[in-house]
Amino acid sequence: MIRGYAKNGPCEEALKLYYRMQQAGVQPDNFTFPFLLKACASLSALQEGKKIHEDIVRGGFESDVFVGAALIHMYTKCRSLDIARQVFDKMSTRDVVSWNAMVAGYAQNGHPETVLGLFDDMRREDVAPDRFTIVSVIQACTHLGALQQGMWFHDYITRSGFESDVFVGTALINMYAKCRSIDIAFAVFDKMLKRDVVSWNAMITGYVVNGNAYEALMLLRRMQLAGMKPNHITFVGILSACSHAGLVDKGWQYFHCMDLDYSIMPRVEHYACMVDLLGRAGCLYEAEDFIKNMPLEPSASVWGALLGACKIHCNIQLGEHVAECLLELEPENAGCYVLMSNIYAIAGRWDGVEKVRKIMKDRGLKKIPGCSYVELNKKVHCFVTGDRSHAQTDEIYEMLETLAGKMKEAGYVPNTTFTLHNVEDEVKEHLLCSHSEKLAIAFALINTNLGSTIQITKNLRVCDDCHNATKFISRIVKREIIVRDANRFHHFKDGLCSCGDYW
Repeated sequence: MIRGYAKNGPCEEALKLYYRMQQAGVQPDNFTFPFLLKACASLSALQEGKKIHEDIVRGGFESDVFVGAALIHMYTKCRSLDIARQVFDKMSTRDVVSWNAMVAGYAQNGHPETVLGLFDDMRREDVAPDRFTIVSVIQACTHLGALQQGMWFHDYITRSGFESDVFVGTALINMYAKCRSIDIAFAVFDKMLKRDVVSWNAMITGYVVNGNAYEALMLLRRMQLAGMKPNHITFVGILSACSHAGLVDKGWQYFHCMDLDYSIMPRVEHYACMVDLLGRAGCLYEAEDFIKNMPLEPSASVWGALLGACKIHCNIQLGEHVAECLLELEPENAGCYVLMSNIYAIAGRWDGVEKVRKIMKDRGLKKIPGCSYVELNKKVHCFVTGDRSHAQTDEIYEMLETLAGKMKEAGYVPNTTFTLHNVEDEVKEHLLCSHSEKLAIAFALINTNLGSTIQITKNLRVCDDCHNATKFISRIVKREIIVRDANRFHHFKDGLCSCGDYW
């Protein structure tokens, strides 16, 4: 019964049965605890999990490899990585399931560097990985944008016989697509002997994030001809493709055909895509009406899409209303405040900017710091805004100073709209100069060969000034610069960007 509730829910019933079991004097065994811990993990019930852990220690089951793996899984699901690692390190015997629990825990909690290190430890201890280990490591490479490590790992996968696995193949497609190698992603996809809908979706989404909207739409047609029925995730990708390409009429066609042709009722994420499509195209009030007539309750993603459009088109009045709706759902959403502050800044409403910043300060909210990654010789270098911790800091800032002079000669004018208004222009320009992506680009220019492509990964949307500056830099240094930000890929070459300044 405990197993049934833990696997199928409600998980609370599994815990209630355990307490009844204790009251009845029935002793649990090593089969009982993994299912109880699974229930705690599903509920994120850390305190209950800790109590069960105490029972495990009292009962002498801590050395059981299955119980140990379940403990690790529970603690990582409850975001207690330190305790999970203590359990892992204390285990006298660790099988592949134990390693997978720890590897997946780090991967799912945003520690990709640790995942790669743990995989090396696993190999040194001669523990053979399985498909779950492989996918976690691929996901870590994806998160870091670590193409070189990903390619080495792909070779390892081929030698280990995992390449034919659909699960692994799909993860590889996703990795290459998000590491700016869409052609290799398609080669992996095309080579797959068996594809499921997830594989097709990964390739479609890969095209979308790389700015290849028309290729994504063509792949949908190929998917239909192959007899593979698209699902709701497929249409999230397709509607996103229409949004990035500004294909409003096409977007409406696909949105309506979901129900008419495939009996797929649009979900809130599809409505968010449509709002994004309409908003980017400047149809702000049509997007607002669309939200008002939704049969579902608008989510934060729906209002967020419209707020982003208000920023693009500098509509303060609508932006204020949308921000209020968004903050009703997510009052602690720092990103909403930042967007509203930017809207005020564009319009020169510095009183509004100060008001928003004061609210953020009073509520203890902080903007997520910008962070950019660049891979060199299989090592990932990380830069944050204003970073001076790197061993090559002096060279990096010298390179930026040299570039700044050449950029101004070429006509570049720093966009100081979003910087503090009550400081000198020279200080504003200095603040812009030290944005994380510019530091990463300067580092790459210093350490890579002339003419080679520079590849950067950023955790946030690239700002307007950095986007413009990177266009100038690509023309000056005669290099292609590829930046993957939180929204999409930007391929900068000869002073132009693949997004057409529409992102």
